[in-house]
Amino acid sequence: MKPTHEIKRRRSRRIMVGKVPVGGDAPIAVQSMTNTETCDVPATVAQIQALEQAGADIVRVSVPTLEAAEAFGEIRKQVNVPLIADIHFDYRIALRVAELGVDCLRINPGNIGREDRVRAVVEAARERGIPMRIGVNAGSLEKDLQSKYGEPNAEALVESALRHVEILDRLDFHDFKVSLKSSEVFMAVEAYRRIATQIEQPLHLGITEAGALRSGTVKSAIGIGMLLADGIGDTIRISLAADPVEEVKVGFDILKSLHLRSRGINLVACPSCSRQQFDVIKTVNALEARLEDVRESLDVAVIGCVVNGPGEAREAHVGLTGGSPSLVFINGTPHHKVGEEQMLDDLERTIREQIERRRAAASKAEATSEAATKQPAETSG
Repeated sequence: MKPTHEIKRRRSRRIMVGKVPVGGDAPIAVQSMTNTETCDVPATVAQIQALEQAGADIVRVSVPTLEAAEAFGEIRKQVNVPLIADIHFDYRIALRVAELGVDCLRINPGNIGREDRVRAVVEAARERGIPMRIGVNAGSLEKDLQSKYGEPNAEALVESALRHVEILDRLDFHDFKVSLKSSEVFMAVEAYRRIATQIEQPLHLGITEAGALRSGTVKSAIGIGMLLADGIGDTIRISLAADPVEEVKVGFDILKSLHLRSRGINLVACPSCSRQQFDVIKTVNALEARLEDVRESLDVAVIGCVVNGPGEAREAHVGLTGGSPSLVFINGTPHHKVGEEQMLDDLERTIREQIERRRAAASKAEATSEAATKQPAETSG
């Protein structure tokens, strides 16, 4: 189904987090954060690899001590995805992970002490082409801002962020992104909207401490969705009290619903009612689990009755509408019928066949294009 609305994104300065472009017209990056003990290198590497497999573009790792910095260096050697080191207060940790190959520093320059320490971190980042992220959080605002505003609000978040921005501007360092997070949706949204007009740098979106899997997903989808619909946002992180892999899945689902990125199956399914002619919920949950490995974008519709089924099925690349037996559509055309007992296997097979056909067509088109570029130009005799 073609999108009916196109989001016009805010143009921001492009930075590079390892191999991943952030800002400008680059795709919105999805990131997550490890929750393992960083010094447990095997566990952290395993979690990062699971996040990468789920599609994470960038992964953040907490580095609270110099011991953790050394572990970070070992982790960096064993994974491919760009890594951000999350650092607070101790500038020596930032200097060490810079030496060990970090791709981005999450560190607020105003919190690391004297001017010479800030300058040392900035120069290390500049020398190695490492960007930074200024991360402001409503739960850890400066004491004078808490006194000034009485309680956290959007104005306080923006003022705090701009203090850190001013330090980097003064040191002529501009390769950074900014986040202004709150667990209160409207506070976060207002803060991002305010700062989006005041700086040119990319914005990293998040509703911090959003909650458990269900409630946190809803809160994040509302807050981040409001901003993305405004064209604001260059990277996102869904903060859930859940397996970090779920954060990545939800992040892509949010981007997919706004037609900002497409990765994996876009599954349209009815909520089911007494008209259903097969167990829709069971079928959809099982199908989704079977297709988690698919990275290609494909629209799939699973509708349990013949009222809405044919219309939805025709709009999808692969569609199923309830009946006795049910009818499978491929690219808008009725293709074959299937009984409930064979339905799940048949759907998975049909979807994977369509994906293979797309891959083959793409490979053929690429080969044809390469051949055309190598063809010698004709000369007149």
